[in-house]
Amino acid sequence: MFLKKKFLFHNSIPVFLSPSPSLRFDLHPTQQVPISQKQILAKKKPSISSTSTHQAMAASVGENSVESKTTLAELAPLQAVLFDIDGTICDSDPLHHYAFREMLQEIGFNGGVPITEEFFVDHIAGKHNDDIAKSLFPDDIQRGLKFVDDKEAMFRRLASEQLKPVNGLYKVKKWIEDRGIKRAAVTNAPKANAELMISSLGLSDFFEALIVGSECEHAKPHPDPYLKALEIINVSKDHTFVFEDSVSGIKAGVAAGMPVVGIATRNPEHLLMEAKPVFLIKDYEDPKLWAALEELDKK
Repeated sequence: MFLKKKFLFHNSIPVFLSPSPSLRFDLHPTQQVPISQKQILAKKKPSISSTSTHQAMAASVGENSVESKTTLAELAPLQAVLFDIDGTICDSDPLHHYAFREMLQEIGFNGGVPITEEFFVDHIAGKHNDDIAKSLFPDDIQRGLKFVDDKEAMFRRLASEQLKPVNGLYKVKKWIEDRGIKRAAVTNAPKANAELMISSLGLSDFFEALIVGSECEHAKPHPDPYLKALEIINVSKDHTFVFEDSVSGIKAGVAAGMPVVGIATRNPEHLLMEAKPVFLIKDYEDPKLWAALEELDKK
């Protein structure tokens, strides 16, 4: 297969040999990239406010001003569960980090020094590609958009062989199916990525709808994708909760008026808690999750 020609695998970690010409970015190694990792990290992060007009509940994302229920039991009877994809149903962030790190280093970004995990978490993980392109290449957005498109192609090649579900995913899947609860996938990922991940995990028949941020007026951290999911599967926010692993995703779910269960697969717990999930779990086997679902079942 093409992937094996280009990569060696050591303990399931890809070892980059040489990029495909289609993945090369049209920038001479001696040219300066518009902005460096150090410069981006030094910038003060802007506050982001939602401008969605879908519903009055879509208030300021930055302030998380929409109050959500504090326990899952308050959602009874539960109508639906909404899932993010990257990092929530599969541990895909290491593959994304690897692809960004290799390709940015290839073009001399940050003086050729590989981006750190801290940089990846703060400026890439959970964000829409348009925003990533603007952040990394603020003076040449079109160049940035081409870069992220090529990076996604590289990610799909990696994911096709290495993607694994988050621990306990199929256990919570059965719990949902046994109770006839509706479900949808809501993501900032490109549609091709989302469909590949869902299919690779055998979940094509599980999700009733797939909502992609680029097909909404605003992507996460705005609430639009989650509001659209509620509309498509015809359920109430008062009887629905969300699984999310990123700060932007948790903010989106909270701004849409729903309780969010944060999954600390990769992102730092203190950052996730600042986005105000109802609680955090390590994965879907976490006793904290099953205690909450048991309480919900009793209502």
